Amino acid sequence: MKTRFVLRNTAHLFFMFLFFSCTEKKSDDAKVQEVSRPNIIWLVAEDQSPEFFPMYGNHTIALPNLEALARDGVVFDNAFSPVPVCAPARSAIITGMYPTTLGTHNMRTYNAYQTQNQPEIGVPSYSPIVPQGVKMFTEYLRKNGYYCANGPKEDYNFEKTDAAWDESSKDRHWRKRKKGQPFFTVFNFSVCHESQIWARGNDSLYVDPAKVPVPPFFPDNPIIRHDLAVNYSNLKRLDDQIGQVIKQLKEDGLYKNSIIFFYGDHGGPFPRYKRALYDTGVKVPMIIKFTGNRNAGSRDAQLLSFIDLAPSVLSLVGIQPPKVMQGHALFGTYEVAQKPKYTFHSTDRFDELYDRLRAVRSKQYKYIKSFDTTISHAMPVAYREQMPMMQELRKLYADGNLNTQQARWLRPNKPAEELYDIQNDPYELENLADRPELQDTLVHLRKVLNEWIVTTEDLGRYPEKELIANWMPNGEQPQLPPLEMEDKEDGIALFSKQPDATIVWKQAQDTAWKVYQKPLPSGSSFQAKAERIGYRDSEVLKYEID
Repeated sequence: MKTRFVLRNTAHLFFMFLFFSCTEKKSDDAKVQEVSRPNIIWLVAEDQSPEFFPMYGNHTIALPNLEALARDGVVFDNAFSPVPVCAPARSAIITGMYPTTLGTHNMRTYNAYQTQNQPEIGVPSYSPIVPQGVKMFTEYLRKNGYYCANGPKEDYNFEKTDAAWDESSKDRHWRKRKKGQPFFTVFNFSVCHESQIWARGNDSLYVDPAKVPVPPFFPDNPIIRHDLAVNYSNLKRLDDQIGQVIKQLKEDGLYKNSIIFFYGDHGGPFPRYKRALYDTGVKVPMIIKFTGNRNAGSRDAQLLSFIDLAPSVLSLVGIQPPKVMQGHALFGTYEVAQKPKYTFHSTDRFDELYDRLRAVRSKQYKYIKSFDTTISHAMPVAYREQMPMMQELRKLYADGNLNTQQARWLRPNKPAEELYDIQNDPYELENLADRPELQDTLVHLRKVLNEWIVTTEDLGRYPEKELIANWMPNGEQPQLPPLEMEDKEDGIALFSKQPDATIVWKQAQDTAWKVYQKPLPSGSSFQAKAERIGYRDSEVLKYEID
């Protein structure tokens, strides 16, 4: 028998820091405890706020499948996205980290659809080099035997790693797993996305526009009502699609003993919702149906941020969350005793326009800090300007036909500080920052926010192009060094000089890369490589048996 191995892509890269070899081993933090391994399903709706749903008191349209899920599960009244737009939010969900710490705070950084990303402002498509030890959390699930499938959307604001999913496509399904294998499956639904307000503007409506509630910051006219009615109709389409997934779970006998999450990826699809740090932009619907329908029909008022999803899922299946994660396990084996008192939120670049704001929210108050008061809250983001409602608001504002509440968001300037009493002013219409009786609250929340900016190393303090230059000094992502290998008694051991790199491998018959955990059989061929968020994969090592 003749053995040989080949390294592909022979270009080598000089790294600015010293790498050292380390043996791959399973840490105590990633050991599965002696608990049953539940199946977990995520049902993710794009661009939706709680206020549109029956389980939050709005019965404009019946959503029977989601209402049934709410009866079997727990409805969360204070669930939040750290960023009111999808790609940065998804980077938080998949890592358990704040986008401002990761470098994924701008919308977008990595763009799988085009290499230039934002050519009009000279921003390429790039993956930020995230802090050491940060991984897509599904890697830990796969290492512990879970079948992980996602689709059709990825959009993590960095290029995904091959260790994350067994499959990521529109055809993903738990039914592709091995018999008896536990699974984590994500279903992303785009039918209720912002773009569908104009894309489906001429489709059938399932509600009468004359009967939809109009938020107080919108004028009440046929254009506004029509766009609102389109969204409610899209929610009916969403509910139908979710119903099909739940039907399949029940057909497979999996529903009762699975954990099902339903949530929106950030706030609603309208102006002053999406891209805004008001609750309309960052507060999301959230239902969790636990195994055995535990606590069915109840509500939970604790503060839950997207950074808590990754550690919570790991905890629910008995895996100790990595210490690098900034989120907390709110359920399961490693549930924290001290629950978060605040959620933190940010905005930076939206497509072609920049505007840095930061916010902190308690259960009663929200404080918003603007770093440039000369920029309107209603930035003219080209994508949003396609919406009939947005065009109508622009026209009415220009003509002076909006009242004070309706015009405030569209003004050319904004306050340096905003303070809102959420409990008494849920739409955040009255800025209390100048109220003498609330100065203690203002000062306290300002301090809390400033401390968060420092302790989490908020990268929004730096110009994006400066960050890109640091991450890509030669104008391209750095590349991981080649793998090293050693033929041992128990097989072929693989090593990476990058200490926190993940090694993946596969054989000719495999459709997905596997996460390397122990030496590979020396009697069979395989390919292997190292990967890490923010780096190009290492050269592919090809080990062949003739």
